[in-house]
Amino acid sequence: MTLSEMARYRLANQQMVTGRCSKPAEIVGFLGAMQAQDYTGALWSIGLRLKNGTEAGIKKAISERTIVRTWPMRGTLHFVAAADVHWMLKLLTPRIIAGSARRSRELELDGAILARCRNLFVRALEGGRQLARDEMYALLDGAKISTAQQRGYHILWRLAQERVICFGSHSAKQPTFTLLDEWVPEGRPREPEEALAELALRYFTSHGPATIHDFAWWSGQKISDARAGLELVSAQLASATIDGVVYWMPANLAPLSEMLTTHHLLPGFDEYLISYKDRRASLHPFHSGKVNPGSNGVFMPTTVKNGWVTGTWKRVLKKERVIITTSHFDQADRSDAKEFAGSAENYGTFIGLPVELRIADNYAAAVLTDGQPI
Repeated sequence: MTLSEMARYRLANQQMVTGRCSKPAEIVGFLGAMQAQDYTGALWSIGLRLKNGTEAGIKKAISERTIVRTWPMRGTLHFVAAADVHWMLKLLTPRIIAGSARRSRELELDGAILARCRNLFVRALEGGRQLARDEMYALLDGAKISTAQQRGYHILWRLAQERVICFGSHSAKQPTFTLLDEWVPEGRPREPEEALAELALRYFTSHGPATIHDFAWWSGQKISDARAGLELVSAQLASATIDGVVYWMPANLAPLSEMLTTHHLLPGFDEYLISYKDRRASLHPFHSGKVNPGSNGVFMPTTVKNGWVTGTWKRVLKKERVIITTSHFDQADRSDAKEFAGSAENYGTFIGLPVELRIADNYAAAVLTDGQPI
């Protein structure tokens, strides 16, 4: 298997070619979790993998509580299927919480203060209430619990990982918080070994071909725990060795001959790129700084041809249309840029606006436009 073939297999396994799922909870559950640091981009990440997915339909799934936005892994926001949120948080967040002990001390957030915050939120949110972030901060400040110096964010983050709160529906353009147990009651509990095996199986089935180090990175686990999870499910997977590195994947792979040339406009932080520790199969290291400027954790939206990142793109929302500008890494890629028109139209259909597609003269010109990353 070559790196090019690996990239195309990943496209297929992440449901970006076949698109068998029709409901947001199906695709989110199939992938295990989908990064949702950028809310608007995360909606498109889900939508581009669905049959006839729309932004309105995914927002409806959030309000109907079939998918939940919270901090299950790596201390980063993800969408998780409602049926998975409790066992996934229980499995993955203790290590994250333990790793944040020093930061908690720096912010002077000890057990007593966090207990006060917990009780305050439970009283304010019980009965199905949802409050915006500013309202949550006002509750804390009103109780003489300072939210300055990122204390407010850290409190919300910590209590979400402790399964007290989660994100609810959006109110206008603002996210809200609500009580997790009321929003999504816990289903059948899973023993730690069962949960670990389930997470490993979902990752390699949906993200493979991938390595054990990719899985450890994605899930935020120690390599020993990741390896233990893989060992529990390896009999259900296939493997291939490339340059001495073992890659794991679903046992039944679609023949590459059945995969047509594909063009995608992916949002920033999409699972296709961010869910692997080693991204060389899809992104040339020379261009990584254009996708992840300054290696600061922010990932730009990307243009992807046959699994290979060829450039970035931005959007500008107008009242009656959306302007999409693609900027490509080299002239060869730019000459193929019009092939992304179909993907641009798909995005326009997703948000319910006609699209005007533009091609930047070069990468430098694109980063100076007024468009914001999706």
